[in-house]
Amino acid sequence: MTGFWRKGRMAMAVGIMLLATGPVMAQDAAPPSAPAQNPAPAAPSSTVPAAPVAAAPAPQAAVPSDAPQVAGERDVRLPHDLSPWGMFLNADPIVKAVMIGLALASLITWTVFVAKMLELAGARSRARKALKTIGHSASLAEAVGALEKAKGPAAILARAAEDEVRLSGPALARAGGEGLKERVSSRLSRIEAKAGRQLSRGTGVLATIGSVAPFVGLFGTVWGIMHSFIGISEAQTTNLAVVAPGIAEALLATAIGLVAAIPAVVIYNVFARAITGYRALLADAAAGVERLVSRDLDFRTAGVREGALHAAE
Repeated sequence: MTGFWRKGRMAMAVGIMLLATGPVMAQDAAPPSAPAQNPAPAAPSSTVPAAPVAAAPAPQAAVPSDAPQVAGERDVRLPHDLSPWGMFLNADPIVKAVMIGLALASLITWTVFVAKMLELAGARSRARKALKTIGHSASLAEAVGALEKAKGPAAILARAAEDEVRLSGPALARAGGEGLKERVSSRLSRIEAKAGRQLSRGTGVLATIGSVAPFVGLFGTVWGIMHSFIGISEAQTTNLAVVAPGIAEALLATAIGLVAAIPAVVIYNVFARAITGYRALLADAAAGVERLVSRDLDFRTAGVREGALHAAE
């Protein structure tokens, strides 16, 4: 009996142990959860499908590798006023100095033109009047009397001849009139030359401007183009917006040089012809005075001879 109960207790203990460890083993050995069943197909909806949403604008394509260069060129494209005054203000200091010098040369040209035209017109008018008076006079004394209040080289010619005749009067009876004619001619020629030099004063400036101004303008152009090339090198671009303003400023210097030179040459030639004509008027007046002197000498010689004949009788 004792062995029977001992075996029974052992069997009960084993059963209890099996009952205690069973659920734990069941949890550890639980199979993985079954995969989710495929959802049933949705029933077709009777509602109208919604309008498709507008697609967002696609992002712009990436800027190519030369984008920095384009941006650099845009930075160089500064606004330029391509009017003459704007180009002058934006010009290089050397080019600006050349333009100012050429503008002053042009101003001098037109100042000389106005002044000399007035002077030449007055001188030619006085010379014509004096020439007319000398031509209508019968003797040197009559011509000097008519030109007593007159001004100008032509009137001076008549008075100079009268003065020479007066100074040579005591020697006329013995030396004759040939020496007097030579002295009068020499004196009149000097007066003519002096009058021509006075009227030509200032025209040499026109010749200088006419010959030098184009080269000064060319210097400004060369300097401006050099400055433009330096700007192109610094900007590292050959964009026309960078090149054109500098070249235009440089060419403006040449244009101003031509504007100063061409009128100067034309005005100089006009004055050269006008002064030549004026000298011809003075030469005619001097020839008229010499004729009056020769006539007076002939009358004096004839009078001396008549007096000698009467004395001999």
